[in-house]
Amino acid sequence: MERDVLSIINEKYARLSKGHKLVASFVIDRYDQAVFMTAAKLGEAVGVSESTVVRFAMALGYDGFPEFMKDLEEWYKSKINTVQKIGAKYGRASQSELLTSVMTSDIEKIEDTMSNMDVTSFELAVDLILRARKVYVIGLRSCEPLARFLHFYLGMIRPDVVLISSTSVSEMFEQMIRIDERDCIIGISFPRYSMRTLKAMEFANDRNAKVITITDSVHSPMNLYSSCNLLARSDMVSIVDSLVAPLSVINALVVALCLKRPDEVRKNLDDLAETWNNYQVYLNDEINFIDNEPILNYSLRKEDDI
Repeated sequence: MERDVLSIINEKYARLSKGHKLVASFVIDRYDQAVFMTAAKLGEAVGVSESTVVRFAMALGYDGFPEFMKDLEEWYKSKINTVQKIGAKYGRASQSELLTSVMTSDIEKIEDTMSNMDVTSFELAVDLILRARKVYVIGLRSCEPLARFLHFYLGMIRPDVVLISSTSVSEMFEQMIRIDERDCIIGISFPRYSMRTLKAMEFANDRNAKVITITDSVHSPMNLYSSCNLLARSDMVSIVDSLVAPLSVINALVVALCLKRPDEVRKNLDDLAETWNNYQVYLNDEINFIDNEPILNYSLRKEDDI
């Protein structure tokens, strides 16, 4: 299958010059604006010269900027037509058929992820997260809920977990300016890949931090700076990406980490419960999940069921 223009940019990003990377980041993150710009306007928006934009297109393998823009326009039109394609596929399906079709597709993604998961990488990720002085988590756009979910539960397991949340690259770097070889970063990104996430991982790699990525394939640009890749299938079945398989991988990570440090997790949960009770946070109307210890007793409950 012929590669689209954004896939080409992602593939060649690591080898681009500093100025070309600025143009690449703008095109990836703001393609809906870039597609209507001239080389001069694009250069002005990024802060580089018009000639730099032209050389950027040539660095991607195009004869010039017009050829690059033609491919970008074609990709943009195909993205706009996605809704029409989905309507053609599901338009005549009943609600129950639609529900079954989408959920069956999600099940297939989890099964595919299970059969292709690198167990060694998974175990390495658990070890890196536990040994790190500080753990940074980043996931932007549609991946932000996954990053927040992982950040929340990592905070239950170990101290010093930082969720990188920012709308600009400069603010992002400010949050991780002290990252070094003692730390670990987990980057979560799926097509269309986030250039800001990739920049964060590149920065962490340059500082010799341990880099873990949760992404969709070995061809993902997120693997460029990662020493540990957790791959989860995420194909588009509608106008939104399915993130069921990545969430399942994150769930498995959380369970594995909890089972490595059960005493610390139990203490953290006890301390939280006492704080909530003292300050009447939930007014005693919440389920007591500490007594049930669903995560800590995960393996035991599975054995009892056998």
